[in-house]
Amino acid sequence: MNFREGIKQCNRIVVKVGTSTLTYNNGNINLTRIEKLTRVLSDLMNSGKEVVLVTSGAVGVGVNKLKLKEKPKTIKEKQAVAAVGQCELMHIYSKFFGEYSHIVGQVLLTRDVVEDDHIRQNVVNTFETLIDNRIIPIVNENDTVAIDEIENIVRFGDNDNLSAIVAQLVSADLLIILSDIDGFYDSDPRKNPDSKLIKIVEEITPELEACAGGAGSNLGTGGMATKLTAAKRAINAGCNMILANGENPELLLDIISVKDIGTLFIKK
Repeated sequence: MNFREGIKQCNRIVVKVGTSTLTYNNGNINLTRIEKLTRVLSDLMNSGKEVVLVTSGAVGVGVNKLKLKEKPKTIKEKQAVAAVGQCELMHIYSKFFGEYSHIVGQVLLTRDVVEDDHIRQNVVNTFETLIDNRIIPIVNENDTVAIDEIENIVRFGDNDNLSAIVAQLVSADLLIILSDIDGFYDSDPRKNPDSKLIKIVEEITPELEACAGGAGSNLGTGGMATKLTAAKRAINAGCNMILANGENPELLLDIISVKDIGTLFIKK
C-alpha cells in the first residue's frame, strides 16, 4: 500500500518553517530561501490548494535588524527584539508574496487559544475567513505576550507544536514541518553516521520516542522530541504530517507530487 498516494489529494496544507530555514548559520536572514518558499507556496495556491504558513524567526530577525552581537538573555529583552523582528518578518513575507500577487494576513497566537473554547472558535472563524478569501494566514506565537516559547517552559517548541495546533484548528489534510534535517532518524545523524532515515511512521511507539532524544539546532528551540509531540497531535487530529529538510523549499512541490521525501507520519 502506497501511503504517499493520498498526499496528492490533500487540499488544505499547513507549512511550518523554523528559524534554521529562514536564516544563515551566522544569524542573517536567508532572503534567497524565503523568496523560494514564497514562490512555491504561491504556486501551490495557484494550483487550487489552501495554504497556511506557520513561521518562527521573529527573535532571530529582530537580532539581525537591531544588529545585535547575540541573542538577548532576559525575557523582556527577547520580547522587545521579537516585537521588532515580527514587523520585519511580516514585511519580508508581504513583499515577496506580493510579487506573486498573493495577500497575507498575520495571525499571532498564544497558548490560551487552545484552552479556551470561545477564543478558539473566534480564531477558527478568522482562519476560515482568510482562507475563503484566498489570503495566506501567516502564523507565529505572540512572543511579546507569551513567554512559553521564549522560555521553553511549556514548549510550543520553535513552533512545531503550534503548527500542529494550527493544523488541528483549520482541519488541515497535511502538515509539513521544514527543519534542518532530512526527516526522522532512528538516532541522531549528527552523532551517529550509521543512523537510518525512517520513511513511514504508522504509529508513534515508545521505541520511536526513545529515538527522539532532545537535540535541537543552535538558533531554533525545537528538537526532535517537539517534532514527535507535534506529529502525535497532528495524526490524532486526522492530519498527515511530513518532516523534511527546508534547505530547498522547492521540495514542497515534490512532496505534493508524491515523491519519497522526508518522513511521513500517517494520520489516525
